[in-house]
Amino acid sequence: MRAEEIPDFVADILAAGAQMIAIGHDIYLMGEAEVPEEMYEQVVTDVQVICDRYGRREHLRREIAAHLRSLGRFVDLDELPPPAQLH
Repeated sequence: MRAEEIPDFVADILAAGAQMIAIGHDIYLMGEAEVPEEMYEQVVTDVQVICDRYGRREHLRREIAAHLRSLGRFVDLDELPPPAQLH
């Protein structure tokens, strides 16, 4: 993946029904955790196709996180509860 492809990659992942969120400034997560059960397999397949199409993106981790932050899709690490309170 190239840096200029980040907006399209994020848009494609979100359009597939998966979620993406930046955690702090250096990490992002994507997943299908909130997808209705009847749609889960299709979303997983679509996300895999998208990831395969765009290719490796590890080198763009911070840039992807920055783009997600620009979209308001982020959680700051200092806003998370301490580990003892996560249960």
